[in-house]
Amino acid sequence: MQNIEALQQQYPGAKAWAMGDSPALANQLAALVVAGKKTATCGSLSAFCQDDDAPKPGSYHILLDGQGAPVCVIRIMALRVVRFCDVTEALARQEGEGDLSLDYWRTAHLAFFTRAGSFSEEMELVVEEFTVVAVL
Repeated sequence: MQNIEALQQQYPGAKAWAMGDSPALANQLAALVVAGKKTATCGSLSAFCQDDDAPKPGSYHILLDGQGAPVCVIRIMALRVVRFCDVTEALARQEGEGDLSLDYWRTAHLAFFTRAGSFSEEMELVVEEFTVVAVL
């Protein structure tokens, strides 16, 4: 296993972070990324705008598991803004979670954004499409 500092030498400017809001969810989502099932993720536009190190197309990121260990390096291929209510079946499949259905996606993400205190059907999301460049 490589450490974060060594990976940041190899991928200058790479930010290390975990998906989800708990160690268990971070482990689950990282496993989906490594398996090639998850090729997109999203967050609220308001959180994205407050992040000084927000992802940009072409940027590299070190994905961590729930224990803070690096599991892979991803590269952001595209960013787009979509309202929660306009998320499609195709995007739900790209997110790679559950049974890949839009219903599952809506239920899981409604719970996630509610826990974060920022849910609205009309909320704008930043969708990050990525590719895995290295599995660690």
